[in-house]
Amino acid sequence: MAPVKSEPATEMSDFEKQRLANIAERDALLKKISLEAQSAGLLSKTPAPKAGQSHKKKAAPKRAKREKDAAPVPRRSSARLAGITPDSEIAKRKAEEAYEAEKLQMEAKRRRVAGDLRMDEIGVKGKWEALSLDSLATSGPAKYERTFGDEDIKKTTNKDLKIMRERMSGLNLWDAWEPNRDKVGNLGILDASQDGPGDDEEEDPVITTIKPHSRPIAAMHIHSSAPSKLYTASYDTSIRQLDLEKSVATEAFVADDFGLSGVDMSPEDSHTLYFSTLNGVVGRYDTRNNVTKRDGSTNNDKSYSADEWQLSDNKIGGFSVCPTKPQYIATASLDRTMKVWDLRFLSKKTPRAVAEHISPLSVSHAAFNSVGQIATSSYDNTLKLYNFGTFDLKSRKSTETLTIEPDAMIDHNCQTGRWVTM
Repeated sequence: MAPVKSEPATEMSDFEKQRLANIAERDALLKKISLEAQSAGLLSKTPAPKAGQSHKKKAAPKRAKREKDAAPVPRRSSARLAGITPDSEIAKRKAEEAYEAEKLQMEAKRRRVAGDLRMDEIGVKGKWEALSLDSLATSGPAKYERTFGDEDIKKTTNKDLKIMRERMSGLNLWDAWEPNRDKVGNLGILDASQDGPGDDEEEDPVITTIKPHSRPIAAMHIHSSAPSKLYTASYDTSIRQLDLEKSVATEAFVADDFGLSGVDMSPEDSHTLYFSTLNGVVGRYDTRNNVTKRDGSTNNDKSYSADEWQLSDNKIGGFSVCPTKPQYIATASLDRTMKVWDLRFLSKKTPRAVAEHISPLSVSHAAFNSVGQIATSSYDNTLKLYNFGTFDLKSRKSTETLTIEPDAMIDHNCQTGRWVTM
């Protein structure tokens, strides 16, 4: 057999030779470092494992048992399905007692206060506490002192002067003073004659607020013969006379059941009050019946009661006595009518108007002016003017009611479709 020829060994490259040299040098260096560390006692030899002994793995720590999540509580549940009994009788009784107590408290606030009221007793907090013709300019806040502060301004967006904090139900001129009324029985008096030292229009005027009634004040009247006395009619069934000279508000008249919606007087008679009620009654009352006798008693005889006529089945929002012919009165009612009545021939059983006009919507007020014309405000956003002097009353039959039309009609946009004060 012929011998096999061996292949010549391949020579290593310079790079491979250098790599092997680096490995050998590194191993020698590590061995030297290990020997030096052992001789210095820095490293301890690991004991060799005994025969038959095997390495045991460390036991993993036991995990804490995870508590099961509680079942979600339903947001709403049926008391009947859950077997829950209704509220106990004690709880019901307590709720009823609390409701009754709150109801009585509200009724007490709305109840009419009988007797005379002094101005210092009915002054509203933050306003003047005394009223008289001499002290109006000196009592309470000084002239031009702010009574509507920055905090109040932040709470309102009304750019105009708002005299009363509640809804105003009317306005009346009182010589240099201007009284206003609101829906909670407050009476505001604005000094409209003030002239500031400069042209600053932002200065607040002097305002007085008192509370002569417990319910809304529906109407006011000042007789020309007694300019210091103001009569106010209220839903609390009373008419009060506010005397600035005496700083007292006295009861001039108290109705039996229903609240009052209007008050007026004849220019020729400073003792007789005319009034209207919320149930459609117009009445007449002589205030001299209130005079106290020498023995201290008052006239409570039935002969001193008011004369009353049921002129409408609905509320009479306002009425007025003709200043030139006091026997005639004009009424405005929620039944959409403005009617004129002659008190001389007015029957209590079957009263009949001498003239009337029917508006598309309810009429809130009717007022005579000094020459006998009638102006009305209505829910149809119009002011109507009637010339009472042109009514043909002479040819009218006693059983006839004339149908009249307004001589002028003015549209407005004040509180569209709502009650308008005039």
